[in-house]
Amino acid sequence: MNYKLTISTVLATLSMNAFSTDITKQQVVNHYADLALTNYSEALSTAKTLDTAISNFLSTPSNSTQNQAKQAWLDARVAYQQSEVFRFGNVVVDDWEGQLNAWPLDEGLIDYVDNASYGFELGNEASNTNIVASKSIAIGVDSFDASTITPELLISLNEIGGSGANVATGYHAIEFLLWGQDLNGTKPGAGERSFTDYLTGSKCTNNNCDRRRDYLNAVSDLLVSDLSYMVDQWKPSQTNYRAQLLNNNVDSVLRKMLFGMGSLSLGELAGERMKVALEANSTEDEHDCFSDNTHNSHYYNAQGVKNIFLGAYENLNGELTIGASILDLVKQKDSKLANEAQTAFARTTSALQALVDSAEKDNIHFDQLIAQGNTAGHAIINNAINALVAQTAVIEKIASTLNIDQLEPDTADHTF
Repeated sequence: MNYKLTISTVLATLSMNAFSTDITKQQVVNHYADLALTNYSEALSTAKTLDTAISNFLSTPSNSTQNQAKQAWLDARVAYQQSEVFRFGNVVVDDWEGQLNAWPLDEGLIDYVDNASYGFELGNEASNTNIVASKSIAIGVDSFDASTITPELLISLNEIGGSGANVATGYHAIEFLLWGQDLNGTKPGAGERSFTDYLTGSKCTNNNCDRRRDYLNAVSDLLVSDLSYMVDQWKPSQTNYRAQLLNNNVDSVLRKMLFGMGSLSLGELAGERMKVALEANSTEDEHDCFSDNTHNSHYYNAQGVKNIFLGAYENLNGELTIGASILDLVKQKDSKLANEAQTAFARTTSALQALVDSAEKDNIHFDQLIAQGNTAGHAIINNAINALVAQTAVIEKIASTLNIDQLEPDTADHTF
């Protein structure tokens, strides 16, 4: 990935544009909504590009068209992962997010798996349902006519049987359908699904190619539809979520912003997505596990937090959206804390960049770093975790300096 939005880049741009030093909280929260719109708009744009690449792949299955679809998926993750900072604090996002990015998933729900290498959730009776191969599905008291694979059917199968591991939609379902299982454990290598799984007639491998094609097409269309909905929620309007958000006291919106930054930094990224996988040496808890893209997924999550701090977003074309920021407010109140915060965010970026470098320069990916006995790999991940913990402590200092208290879910993540 070539995306490298740094604090120095933003500060240089601020200097060139001569922004006012008298930034108000209202300007900051207004720009927060603008950043959400910009971020989700690019997520939608890249999802549409992915949808087109998938259509081309299904039209003419080959190694080349499959690789183009894979690259489009990787590109789409850049924008979406940065948007996750809006999930925490904004119920409209959190309630919607599971359909797009739920994980870990039991891939046997979706398609064939190698059972000898399949680490499904214990007690999940739907873990080997294989929607692709099943025209009729019965789990517990629930039964489904799956003769035609549609977005609506896939939505209805999410969390079937009460298990959160039953994920039928979203980025990771598409990832599995493009890459297949990663059967390498903590050794090198990602999924190796062949394009022949999508050929028709006698050239089809692993059976049910027509239904597999229908599944991939349906789940890709749903991704575009879901992201279109979220873009609409952040457009200037009198009736959507953005209007509700900005109609509130500015401190309540700032609380959401800081809660989102801290929650993604600490509980989600440092905790659920890194520490859990590291302590269990578990590739089942790796975020982008089929594609071995976890290093970028984590990097762009952290970038999304920094975007809110800087009031900036850089798209894949290098175009920078910038405006009133939390950094501006802190600089006006406490220049020492502003410098401390910039240092903390820079350290986090550097620590996450080490994950990227390990994967893209040394070909040692996240699933290898977490392997039992990999002392050097564990150190890289622990350094990133520690940087995120320190960054969260600074976010809490920022909240205190801006007179924002009670950064808990019941105060920051509530409906209007």
